Amino acid sequence: MRNVRKKGVTALGVVLIATSLLGSTPSESAARPHTPLGVDLDTVTIPQLQARMAKGALTSSALTAAYLQRIRTIDPKIHAVLRTDPTALRQAAASDARHRHGAVRGPLDGIPVLIKDNVNTRGLSSTAGSLALAGKPPATDAEVVTRLRKAGAVVLGKTNLSEWANFRAEKPTSGWSAVGGQTHNPYVLDRNPCGSSSGSAAALAASLAQVAIGTETDGSVVCPAGMNGVVGHKPSLGLVSQDGIAPISAEQDTAGPMARNVTDTALTLSAIRHDAPAPSGSTGGRTDALPGPAGLHGKRIGLWRLPPPLGSDVDALMTRTAKKLRAAGAHVVEVTPPYQKRLAELEFPALLSEFHRDIDAYLSTRDGPQDLAALIDFNRTHPQEQTCFAGQELFEQALTAPSTTDPKYRAMRAELKDLSRRSIDETMTAHHLDAIASPTSPPAWTTDCARGDNDVIPSSTPAAVSGYPSLSVPAGFVGELPVGILLMAGNHQDDNLLSLGASVESRLAAWRAPHYLPTVGTHTTP
Repeated sequence: MRNVRKKGVTALGVVLIATSLLGSTPSESAARPHTPLGVDLDTVTIPQLQARMAKGALTSSALTAAYLQRIRTIDPKIHAVLRTDPTALRQAAASDARHRHGAVRGPLDGIPVLIKDNVNTRGLSSTAGSLALAGKPPATDAEVVTRLRKAGAVVLGKTNLSEWANFRAEKPTSGWSAVGGQTHNPYVLDRNPCGSSSGSAAALAASLAQVAIGTETDGSVVCPAGMNGVVGHKPSLGLVSQDGIAPISAEQDTAGPMARNVTDTALTLSAIRHDAPAPSGSTGGRTDALPGPAGLHGKRIGLWRLPPPLGSDVDALMTRTAKKLRAAGAHVVEVTPPYQKRLAELEFPALLSEFHRDIDAYLSTRDGPQDLAALIDFNRTHPQEQTCFAGQELFEQALTAPSTTDPKYRAMRAELKDLSRRSIDETMTAHHLDAIASPTSPPAWTTDCARGDNDVIPSSTPAAVSGYPSLSVPAGFVGELPVGILLMAGNHQDDNLLSLGASVESRLAAWRAPHYLPTVGTHTTP
């Protein structure tokens, strides 16, 4: 959860199309993590890794060991990874055996992945950042983790998050949890990583894993992706299972893939989506017989600058971005999706009712507080839960919110669904668009527990509430801080959106590695 406050083609085919765009991709950096593997962990893609594994030039064991070493070396600066899986190297060895025997399960076989800590992972503490669930690992995996294991991925560990996915206090600090403390933005360490998938995004920016899993109710995948200079995809609602994930709202929640490039993001989606093909007969990530990139020529993109704009630097970056897209043959027109004020009025009250229903159901499956009332009591009696901020106003409001059987609630959710879908559908139809684009977020604000987050970012809300897909891709920098461009499209247009995102990524070539600066002064647009 990111934005809500009291006020308010197949995926595999897309990837393989995008791969030729990413052969040597993003810009050079003196901070790149060169390793004895013969690959640059900052820029290498999954198909490139699989090609080396197929030739015997790389093993999953060596790749996994390299990422574990980076976690030991780099993570103390950013506090993105809560714990590593002690079985990671055994998982990698099993993948190496499959590679040797020609039994590769697919493009994720042997690829290290980090998982947000609100996603149940058997044998690993899965806490949603709360001490109430610490030390009590779930007995079974969430379905998304089951699918990753079936695809042969190496579960490397768990990432920090905004506690309870940022749905606890009215003035939270993103990236903080009682379990993991504060995650820092790798670009400038006193800046915030956004949330709630803070650790997943920061870990990817620091090249601590190849891919990661985040979750989103409204903004919690795409905002951290934008602020940490990586790619984040919020899938269409229902495309990825909600099973075994600490919830906010079944009407909006989804897990989503995150990576340093669109290729790896789409390949991860292909493994975790409900309609993912069986591993047998997989190409294992080969790209030799696939078509070239679709490109931007003839695509129509609606640029939504947001009301109000996120500052002159971000607005200028969006202007430069539109110019680059037009130079590549895209038609970019200015748009303003309707109904945004009404969506802001309705979303929060609906989520309160849904959270009470869904968190009670989830807690009843875990060893710890069995309902929301017990969780509130736990927080009141455990001072460590109050070290950054003490508030749990959203919990308390949810406890007294109308039931989801209340006719007023049902009317509210029906109006939300209708207006959010119309806000995208009507805009796209009126302008004959392939996608709507907006700034994902402002540059990262300073982290301050006393003040809380300095944000309400409306760009993610139409896709989040409607259940439509969105994708954040790096757009550029304001000073030392990354800014993303958010792409939205119609219902279950995930594959087309990822294909377009790969073309946008290639044209903008905006990624660069972080330098872990302790702070920066007043930033200017480069």
